Amino acid sequence: MSILRFVVAGTGWVAGEYLKAIQARKDAEVYGVVSQSAERARQRLAELSIDARVFERYEDAVQDPNVDAVVLCSTPELRPEQTVLAARHDKHIVLEKPLAMNRTALLEMADAIESAAIKTVAGFVLRWNPSFRSTKALIEDDAIGRVFMAQIDYWHHVGPQYPQYRWSKSKALGGSSMLSAGCHAVDAVRYFAGDIEEVTAYGCRTWADSDYEFDANAIAIFKLKSGGIGKVSSSLECKTPYKFNVHLLGEKGAILNNQLFSHKLPGQVDYATIPTILPDSGDVSHHPFADEIDDFINSIRSNTKTRCDFMDALQSMEVCFAIDESIASGRSVQVPDWRSQVGAN
Repeated sequence: MSILRFVVAGTGWVAGEYLKAIQARKDAEVYGVVSQSAERARQRLAELSIDARVFERYEDAVQDPNVDAVVLCSTPELRPEQTVLAARHDKHIVLEKPLAMNRTALLEMADAIESAAIKTVAGFVLRWNPSFRSTKALIEDDAIGRVFMAQIDYWHHVGPQYPQYRWSKSKALGGSSMLSAGCHAVDAVRYFAGDIEEVTAYGCRTWADSDYEFDANAIAIFKLKSGGIGKVSSSLECKTPYKFNVHLLGEKGAILNNQLFSHKLPGQVDYATIPTILPDSGDVSHHPFADEIDDFINSIRSNTKTRCDFMDALQSMEVCFAIDESIASGRSVQVPDWRSQVGAN
């Protein structure tokens, strides 16, 4: 079996988890790291006991014929150009979220990926979380029937204690509460309850002296294509431990995080608790990046789609853009279907 050679763009917290996940595989290796600071990159590799090349120019990495795949953990404004360049050089791509900061860039990325024979995976990493996997399996087994109401919350105080805060608090690089992090909740609604066709949203600040250049808090109400409804909330400035609440009401039962009430258990009088690993920490070492990379490598070797490829994640990004548009305009916004956009850009 040939070794898949990866280059990781970035040396931050999330990049470190990808580096560890790749290096743990017997059929993959970290071939290189891209960083503007060669010294910082070498220090990061030494910390992880990884022997790899350091590229100061991303262009040199994607043009290297030895490279099979790239992992884009760079800051969001660089991601579209890096994606297009990787696709043009037929490199498989792992993309962190947000995929892009605007729809124009997103569709340019989609066109480039559609034109290349490559595999992709997007970093909505909670799709590989054990509790998410249990919930998805229960839904597919008709344990709660059609989900007619989905409510999902992302509450996480992202402040100076996190290195990315220095840039994620800005409008240019953080974008909005949803683009910065709440997009995980948006993607979860789509994953469990289906696509979203209309959005009405509102935002607000937490504290008058906030350093965020955008409303750190947002709530969005959805009209689902299935005829159901949904809601997400996202708060980046909140006095609470990390919370990712998943509440799903189905025609035949309900799921509250890891608790199940189902028509398949006719003697049930209260919720049953499923022992599992919940998405209950903002620490990225708690997130299943290894499972995401395993899925990605399997997709390359077996020519299958990943659990969250770019084209799937693109629609979650469209919803986030619609949320921000609704907040800015004060009106409901229809969510465009990416299928009518790709190829027409």
